[in-house]
Amino acid sequence: MREVTLVLAAAVAFAAGWTDWRSRRIPNWLTVSGLVMGIACNTVYARWPGALAALEGAGLGLLLLFPFVVVRALGAGDWKLVGAMGAFLGPRPLLLVLVVALLVAGAMALALVIYKRRLGQTFRNIGRLLFAFATGRPGDPAISLDNPQAAKVPFGVAFALAVILYVGQQAALGTWGGVG
Repeated sequence: MREVTLVLAAAVAFAAGWTDWRSRRIPNWLTVSGLVMGIACNTVYARWPGALAALEGAGLGLLLLFPFVVVRALGAGDWKLVGAMGAFLGPRPLLLVLVVALLVAGAMALALVIYKRRLGQTFRNIGRLLFAFATGRPGDPAISLDNPQAAKVPFGVAFALAVILYVGQQAALGTWGGVG
């Protein structure tokens, strides 16, 4: 049954990554249904411990990324996708997937910045975002997701790729693992 849960997680992640790539949006119907499916699958698979791990994973993902949503460095759809995948994966695997997703997103961002010849501006913007994050103030609208001229990396794509890689690794090793 854990195999089914992880395959469903990969399917939801793929759909989210695809829609993020095409439209730069991840719809609520996908993230909310993913959250419900993740909790339901883990509850059926492992009863109360499964439900608890699903809720912990969803809560951890939402809690960790909330500050980035507040300063507009991350979209709400990406944030909700991470929460939904936390419900499927549980807290420990979610942390691993998040690290891989951050590495993938970083590589995508570096490639985009180099391609658009904006390396110096990018370092200045990172400094401004870190200052906004450290002080708890909203970031400068010129460097947030609200700026239509800003070079943006679709985090949902990077995160979906990380989820699919994790599920593929679990399948290849035959270690579908337990919840959380």
